[in-house]
Amino acid sequence: MIFLFLSSGLFLGWSLGANDAANVFGSAVGTKMVSFKKAAIIAGIFVIIGAVVQGAGGTHTLGSLGKIDALAGSFTVALSAAITVFYMTKFKLPVSTTQAIVGGIIGWNFYTGNPTNINSLTKILTTWVAGPILGAIFAVILYQLFKFILKKRKPHLLKLDAFLRFALLVVGEFGSYSLGANNIANVMGIFVSAAPTTDLDLVLFTLSGVQQLFLIGGIAIAVGIFTYSKRIMKRVGNSILQLSSEAALVVVLSHSIVLFIFSSQALSDFVASIGLPAIPLVPVSSSQVIVGSIIGIG
Repeated sequence: MIFLFLSSGLFLGWSLGANDAANVFGSAVGTKMVSFKKAAIIAGIFVIIGAVVQGAGGTHTLGSLGKIDALAGSFTVALSAAITVFYMTKFKLPVSTTQAIVGGIIGWNFYTGNPTNINSLTKILTTWVAGPILGAIFAVILYQLFKFILKKRKPHLLKLDAFLRFALLVVGEFGSYSLGANNIANVMGIFVSAAPTTDLDLVLFTLSGVQQLFLIGGIAIAVGIFTYSKRIMKRVGNSILQLSSEAALVVVLSHSIVLFIFSSQALSDFVASIGLPAIPLVPVSSSQVIVGSIIGIG
């Protein structure tokens, strides 16, 4: 029965993979520096790793937005968000999975009469503004640095091409990891308090109940990448802006850094330990950050 209720979360994960993988590999695939098949394999593997290893960061914030402690409620919220993301993807439009799930939670709060946590909502809304701005700032800095290095080193065209192809794969791995770590909260976060799970001892390591949910959600994202992300990858790479390979590398890297920042508990703890405000661990809009990064180098 539990898998029946989780099916809407898996549908949302599939929709996220179909839509948001374009933010990681769309530029590389659009510029034909990386084949779609290779991009899909890499993205699928590293999304799952990121989800399982570092996916808990934004879950608490999202879970505190409203009280959903029954599987039926989690199913309904995830389904509403999944349908939204699916149809936006079907019409080849990048869409924020974070905004879809937040809207679903707020709608559920209205329906059940539960209050929406304003502090959590403010924290999430702040990242919707800060995410694209940070993406643009990182893109400007990295792009200028990259151009400076190229001007100083003046590599041969063939060597530069080989480097860019390799770098796009490495940055794509980091981006996929960050996407899984940050956005798995959108997929399975609302099931954490409602789904009855126990730890799974695999001898060499133990998967907590939450990590098991994130593993299932990560697999759903990977399936979405393989089966339905190709069209929107090409749209992000070609239709929004004709990106050079150098620009594609910078866009993906700046986007990935932003997602990583907002999902890293260790980084947040370190910042707090030196007397600075802790970084909010929040699932951010991958689509908004990628657009901000593109504008930054525009």
